[in-house]
Amino acid sequence: MATLKDRIEEVRKAFEEAAPQAGDAKSVEELRTAFLGRKRGRIMLLFEELKSAPAEEKREAGRLVNELKVAVVDRLQALENGALMAVRPAREIDLTLPGRQRYVGRPHPLTLFQEEIERIFLSMGFAIEEGPEIETDYYNFEALNFPPHHPARDKWDTLFIKGDLLLRTHTSPVQVRVMERTKPPIRIICPGRVFRRETPDPTHLPMFLQVEGLVVDQGVTFANLKGTLEHFLRALFGEKVKVRFRPSYFPFTEPSAEVDIECLVCSGRDPDCRVCGGTGWKEILGSGMVDPQVLKNVNIDPEKYSGWAFGLGVDRTAMFAFGIPEMRYFYENDLRFLRQFGAK
Repeated sequence: MATLKDRIEEVRKAFEEAAPQAGDAKSVEELRTAFLGRKRGRIMLLFEELKSAPAEEKREAGRLVNELKVAVVDRLQALENGALMAVRPAREIDLTLPGRQRYVGRPHPLTLFQEEIERIFLSMGFAIEEGPEIETDYYNFEALNFPPHHPARDKWDTLFIKGDLLLRTHTSPVQVRVMERTKPPIRIICPGRVFRRETPDPTHLPMFLQVEGLVVDQGVTFANLKGTLEHFLRALFGEKVKVRFRPSYFPFTEPSAEVDIECLVCSGRDPDCRVCGGTGWKEILGSGMVDPQVLKNVNIDPEKYSGWAFGLGVDRTAMFAFGIPEMRYFYENDLRFLRQFGAK
């Protein structure tokens, strides 16, 4: 009667005879199944026999079965590699060609620019607050002194969803939510995406990033607003940038002002500049003193506290900082453009 060692030797010889016949991927896989298959593979069956082998044979037979399995696995791997090479022969390598550069991911330029804005305000003691992009009519309009049917709502070109739900047109609702739950002093900025029904052009898109700021405390004046925004814009664009304030109107601030900076694309020298229209100036943000009615809406006493607020578009501001004539470049996903920004 053949011993377990004899059967191990029989399996070894059978594999050595069958291996040279495996010339393609299919036959290699069939050979693998015949000898290493989990249920009926010949080597797997040897392991089953090993469990019931006499104690004096088990150690030596176990070593022989393991050696056979390792040898079969190695040979099958070699046969598999040979079959693949037969189907896809190795190409000659031209050592004179330049190496392929592996590009590492980088933050989007708008992300970098928003982080720089946040860094400047954090250095001035501001906190960062965020809120939902889908808002109610109350937080987006009514709490900010926009009564229903007020004509000032028309300039926001709102995208309504259903009922009183809408895509927020500015991040001002975050200011309302913070004032509802926090007592003054308040010093915050509110970055995030906003949505308006805009026709795309070099400086307008239906979805863009915005940062708004709010300060509420005792004794806050327009002088504080002007000094803070001038410091911010010069920290962002350089000490020599020219800044001007123009009277304006916003329902939630009184008095209000538009803030312009000198056009960084043409510096006022190109009468056909697509960014500034040849004026040499470009509106960069809106600002003003918080209307007392807005403070009343959130139960803050306007006789004791005053505040100021501002809002700027991150995309448009980034255009000036980077000298980019088209806002749409940020969203076209052209890697040649995006790779110009971030860490080198």
